[in-house]
Amino acid sequence: MLFLLPCTILGQQTRQYKILTVGFYNLENLFDTMDDPLTFDNDWTPEGKYNWTLEKYRSKLKNLAAVMGGLNDEYSVHPPEILGVCEVENRAVLEDLIREEPFNSYDYSVVHFDSPDRRGIDVALIYRTKVFLPTHEKSIRLLLFENDDLGKRIYTRDMLLVSGLLDGEPIHLVVNHWPSRRGGEESSRPRRIAASKRMKQIVDSLWTEDPYSKIICMGDFNDDPNSPSIRNILKPILTRKNAKLKRLFNPMEVLHRKGYGTLAYRDNWNLFDQFLISSELLKKDYGSLRFFKADIHNDIELQTASGRYKGYPFRSNNNGLFTGGYSDHYPVYLYLIKEADTTSEGK
Repeated sequence: MLFLLPCTILGQQTRQYKILTVGFYNLENLFDTMDDPLTFDNDWTPEGKYNWTLEKYRSKLKNLAAVMGGLNDEYSVHPPEILGVCEVENRAVLEDLIREEPFNSYDYSVVHFDSPDRRGIDVALIYRTKVFLPTHEKSIRLLLFENDDLGKRIYTRDMLLVSGLLDGEPIHLVVNHWPSRRGGEESSRPRRIAASKRMKQIVDSLWTEDPYSKIICMGDFNDDPNSPSIRNILKPILTRKNAKLKRLFNPMEVLHRKGYGTLAYRDNWNLFDQFLISSELLKKDYGSLRFFKADIHNDIELQTASGRYKGYPFRSNNNGLFTGGYSDHYPVYLYLIKEADTTSEGK
């Protein structure tokens, strides 16, 4: 069922590990072709600004599924166990997505709630039912107002908390899509600070119930690892050495320092798509799930091949024109490993 990763430790016998993949992908405007009268989705209809037809929609679904299904090609022949996503219009587009190859060859399901975002875009979780069993699902509102609590409400995406058993072990997953930098990074910063504080409340509440909770926060944070919302509010540790209890670790920090990013704007790269994991996942406990490594999936086929935006993520729409690409973000992924039981079914 799960890939076995062999590992030889000096002076010891070879160990074999199960490896499980958790991914995150901003799907950039995964809308169906129908008009929802409750949201501003008119551009994504056949008569709308983008002339969004069923043929284009099906092409985007096929492309996205192929990318997401190959996030763990390095170690596995099946798609990832868990995938967080954002910029999806509704549950229906997610159900369409998991009917595409390679998902349709496996048992996948979806956790999704409608959020109050004006455009109608949400976050969601896709998971393999044979490996992950959700036990608790909750959509958590982020209340924002112009001029703090005195102005007009700003409607944005909810956060998604899904708790469950991953390969039989309790784990908590928090999926995010924080407010954008529309209007400028500095002027919009308080909204992401508020989002960070809200996520911290979620994590702290989980730790209050169990300080040894294994938690993975993932999402498009619209901020980099060194932004105030991440560095000053969440205060993640930057190395896995001597990790203390009830702390978050940011495995994307080292990639950011090396200049890697998940999206580009005006020839500058940002690493908005990140994971923050609880220190409990850093323990060298060979009998339970622990963090192995994280990376960005930026293979050549996901890059714009030529022109002004050469090397940028290959979008499905560019300046209103359908290009047949994927998204304006690269997906990210991490591996969790666990010593395999080689005495029976682990062989």
